[in-house]
Amino acid sequence: MGLHTVEAMENKVQDMLNSMGDTFSWQSIVYLSLFVFVMILLVIYAGRWQKGFSVYFTLIFTIVPIAVLATYYQSISKTADEAFNAQKLIYVGGVFLVYFITLAIFDLCNITVPKWIRIWVLLESGFMFLIIQTTEYTGLFYSKYGITTVNDGVYLTRTYGPMHSVYLFVMAVYLVIVLFAVLYSLCFKKNVPKKRALLLLITETICFAAYAVEKTISLNLSLTVLSYAFAEIIFLFIIRRISLYSVRDSVVDSIVAMNDDGYITFDKRLRYLGCIGNAERVYPDLKKTRVDKKVKKSEFMKSEFLPLINDFRQNGHSVPTHIRRGETIYQLTVIPLFTGKRRAGYQIRIVDDTVERRQIDMLDKFNDYLQEKVEEKTHNLNVMHDNLILSMATVVESRDNSTGGHVRRSSDCVRILIDEMKNDPECEVVKDEMFCKNIIKAAPMHDLGKIAVPDAILQKPGKFEDWEFEKMKAHAAEGARIVHEILKDLDKSDNKEYRAFHELAENVAHYHHERMDGSGYPEGLVGDRIPIEARIMAIADVYDALVSKRVYKERMSFEKADGIMMDSFGKHFDPELEKYYVAARPRLEAYYLAEDE
Repeated sequence: MGLHTVEAMENKVQDMLNSMGDTFSWQSIVYLSLFVFVMILLVIYAGRWQKGFSVYFTLIFTIVPIAVLATYYQSISKTADEAFNAQKLIYVGGVFLVYFITLAIFDLCNITVPKWIRIWVLLESGFMFLIIQTTEYTGLFYSKYGITTVNDGVYLTRTYGPMHSVYLFVMAVYLVIVLFAVLYSLCFKKNVPKKRALLLLITETICFAAYAVEKTISLNLSLTVLSYAFAEIIFLFIIRRISLYSVRDSVVDSIVAMNDDGYITFDKRLRYLGCIGNAERVYPDLKKTRVDKKVKKSEFMKSEFLPLINDFRQNGHSVPTHIRRGETIYQLTVIPLFTGKRRAGYQIRIVDDTVERRQIDMLDKFNDYLQEKVEEKTHNLNVMHDNLILSMATVVESRDNSTGGHVRRSSDCVRILIDEMKNDPECEVVKDEMFCKNIIKAAPMHDLGKIAVPDAILQKPGKFEDWEFEKMKAHAAEGARIVHEILKDLDKSDNKEYRAFHELAENVAHYHHERMDGSGYPEGLVGDRIPIEARIMAIADVYDALVSKRVYKERMSFEKADGIMMDSFGKHFDPELEKYYVAARPRLEAYYLAEDE
């Protein structure tokens, strides 16, 4: 290589270095380094970002690099227009950054700024920024501008217009209200950490002090953009703990992380918004479901989720539903979805309910077992009770030589009559199953009063004298008294069936000898004043007396007995019961024929 070539290359390198020296001053190197630094802070913020962070933080960390970059461009400007255009871009920070920092500080101090104030101040900031951007045409912010060259660089010179004074006034207002908010939180708000309030106070003081020094003292370096970087460092330190102080978000995140719960969310128009937790494991089809898809347009969601949401809409609350996935049982519950305080849709909560359901199943099985045992014991007691009643009636009947087996046979006749009444869908009385069961159970007790009748009368083989018949008739009222004494404790029970049986059994004993025409005893009741159970018992009682053999008579033929019975409806018996007697007659005759064999 020749000497001239080497010298030429050295000259080119020297020219390049001289050119760079003309372009880059030490200020521009500082601003460029600061730009790299705030970009690193932006990356750190992005890495730490969480849903609990205020949107104002994001705007601050975005605008600061723009303001720093604009300051750098101004430092390398060669003409007045280049410097002025850079200055207008710097005011992105000077106008909007101050606004966003103020709102961010209010958020950190847990002070709510009404929405209309935030919008109004934002419009005011936008108007101020518009005035700055058009000042070369209006002269409102800067009436004129130029550049001056100093040894270490080119600097913008300007003459301020009337709107600049307004701008300074607005900055002073921002300073006052921010200092007030911070001091108020430091002194009175217990939900604001003291360290946070002190850091905000220091940050705000340094930022406005830097701006004031820069405006009053001619410096070759912008202290304002340096204070922005300092503010970002403080904000990063504060937001590192914001997610912990946001109790609502941290609790929700902890619940989702520690529990095996899942949530499926929908907006008010029933569009799928997404899911978290175990939702996709329980419903694998959610992995293939596109966000914003309407529930009605997905057969899977339409069948699985729509009925639950519709039930919640109609009733205002959700009845838990259970589904099984293998050995696991999940409980599904619909709850409202909120964004802040605004109701935004629905969410389905999925909870592993396996342990609880198994415990409930075990309790249900145990309760069923206990219920079975109780029913078994109750049945045994009822059987014992019925046998005692029948035995008592049989003992009483054993004193009467003329009516052997009457208690049992008349009770069976009542059962046959009740069966025929049940075949009539229009018969109201037998629609009460408790009534049917009780009258059959009470029938053997109808002649208990005979225990008070003297043996001489009760065992007389022939026809009673009038005075003897009067003694015999007393057995109806006496039977009612005995039944009352036996069953009176049932009235103290909470069981309606027990109380109903007591009343019915007493009526059967008391009124089974009453007649529809009023010629019966002991009260001489007429028509419907006679309880229906006594009217039914009367038919069975008389029919058995007619067709059964007694010591004082032979068994009457079915035809003759039937004639007497039919003639007695309307006089002795309830005419409304005639059709049931007629329907029951074949079974009654078959029953007594079987008794004779």
